[in-house]
Amino acid sequence: MSSASPPKLAFVDTNVWLYAFIASQDPNKSARARDLIRQSDIIISSQVINEVCVNLLKKAQFDESGIRLLINSFYNRYRIGVIDQNLLLKSSELRENWQFSFWDSLIVSSALAGGAEVLYTEDMTDGLSIENRLKITNPFVP
Repeated sequence: MSSASPPKLAFVDTNVWLYAFIASQDPNKSARARDLIRQSDIIISSQVINEVCVNLLKKAQFDESGIRLLINSFYNRYRIGVIDQNLLLKSSELRENWQFSFWDSLIVSSALAGGAEVLYTEDMTDGLSIENRLKITNPFVP
């Protein structure tokens, strides 16, 4: 990733949050994820919050009080997109046009609906541009 300043609004996928919260996975990726989260104006979806919570319960032995603190922190600090009928229909169009998985199409449609300029994830094709307004970026690519 270039050293240019982060976009005005970024959507951060679950895998980036997990690297930020679980340093033992990969210390270099964890440091990069934490830097990215600190430097970006962020939107996420309720889907991402759900996925982060379930993984922290399983992989990092978070307890429920920690999960509640995290949920409150997400809602107090970031913009949260909610999955509704229009988002589900947009996701279906994205799957048809781009062959995304069901869950990835929800992430992409959430990012588009929220006005994000970039989607940070390591799970999709780095550099892919969706509708000339959302760039998928793997923040861990040198």
